[in-house]
Amino acid sequence: MKYEKEGNILSFKILINNKGRLVTELSGLPESEINNVFKDVETQAYIRTLIREGRAKLSGLHEYLEKQIASL
Repeated sequence: MKYEKEGNILSFKILINNKGRLVTELSGLPESEINNVFKDVETQAYIRTLIREGRAKLSGLHEYLEKQIASL
């Protein structure tokens, strides 16, 4: 299968915003958009699982680091 485009499926960042503050960011493809982006049903299921499991793991880290940053 040839892919001609790139896109963010799921990402986690620690960055400094334009005000000089540390922030974390968890972002990605909304589950409601998976069928619009991926036409193959097996690929949709695979991506849906990756997003769901990735968010489950990363959201805890995101919340933990946000609390740590807020306490500094």
